[in-house]
Amino acid sequence: MTGFEELAKQTALYTKESPAPVKSSQHSLLIGLPREVSLQENRIALTPEAVAILVRNGHEVIVETGAGIGAKFSDSDYSEAGAQIAKSPKEVYEANLILKIEPLVDDEFQHLKQGTTVISALNLPAHERPYFEKLNERHITGIGYEYIEDQAGGMPVIRSMSEIAGSTVMLIAGEYLSSSANGRGIILGGITGVPPTKVVFLGAGTVTEYATRTALGMGADVKVFDKDLYKLQRFKYAVGTSVYTSILDSDTLTEAIERADVVIGALRADDGLSPVVVTDEMVSRMKPNSVIIDVAIDQGGNFATSRMTSHKNPTFRTHEVIHFCVPNIAARVAHTASMALSNIFLPFLLQTGTNGGIEAMIYANRWFMRGVYCHKGTLTNLYIARKFGMRFKDLELLLGASRF
Repeated sequence: MTGFEELAKQTALYTKESPAPVKSSQHSLLIGLPREVSLQENRIALTPEAVAILVRNGHEVIVETGAGIGAKFSDSDYSEAGAQIAKSPKEVYEANLILKIEPLVDDEFQHLKQGTTVISALNLPAHERPYFEKLNERHITGIGYEYIEDQAGGMPVIRSMSEIAGSTVMLIAGEYLSSSANGRGIILGGITGVPPTKVVFLGAGTVTEYATRTALGMGADVKVFDKDLYKLQRFKYAVGTSVYTSILDSDTLTEAIERADVVIGALRADDGLSPVVVTDEMVSRMKPNSVIIDVAIDQGGNFATSRMTSHKNPTFRTHEVIHFCVPNIAARVAHTASMALSNIFLPFLLQTGTNGGIEAMIYANRWFMRGVYCHKGTLTNLYIARKFGMRFKDLELLLGASRF
């Protein structure tokens, strides 16, 4: 036996790698992931692992160079997953589906082609009528994170980011209560012989649920206010611990805020603008160097003294009270947040390809229609249309007519 024959026999025994099978479909998507340019945003909507699954199912993904750096995903991670790495945003915006975190900014509009679908957060209070006019001029289909629903009627993106915000917000509170941040110089919680920190929550939703568990675990004195009794009942059941709760329409709110070391606003509204429940006078009566964290700032905020800040300059003082009003708290833990978003969007994108594209996906899922706020030149969200005095059309009627 020759040496070559022996070598051939040996190599035949080794397991050989074969390329992963790639499905092909006439409904394949071309998905663009641009690098975020606003508000120190570090998240990205799809992880490399999710991109690899999409590519194996016949979809194409274009990732702008550096888009995942803030979430600790490198260009090579995406390249090895099968994505195309684009050197400029213009290349990314050639995709027919743009998946990003923050709303479009002026510099991004110049790259946006006609008829594109954009899935991103909306942050309605930050926009005026011209923003939606530009979307309509380009016949964009806009889908907002804040409005996307699941089959059970829940809001998966809002809940997921609220879980992260709730788990993070008490760490932020502890940071700004410390002496190093010129706070009150107190520990978040309580120790033997020292009165516990007083924390007040506005809203009994997901943020408060997760933050309360942390606060109680650290020994804080917690009070929760909400405008709906059934939400307070659900909250007490979810937390599983006896916590002081009260309806907002109560004189006890003013007293609780006056005595609080930390007040966290997490009261959201269905119409796009959160209610302002803490007045300027109420803030002025708070302890000097106490902390306000307005988690609802992306919807306008719960405090009369709130104004939007960024991760670069996260706080300001009014009436000697520290205000933290960053809208994208989850970006502080960008890797975790990106994984959470990816878990939500991957199944949706795979189903979209199966159903025949975005239009078919929207039509086939009435629950998903709630996420669409504009569609090919027309606003389909009644609240936004009324707010800016713009033309409105019912999306279900639009899609129904287009099928004939």
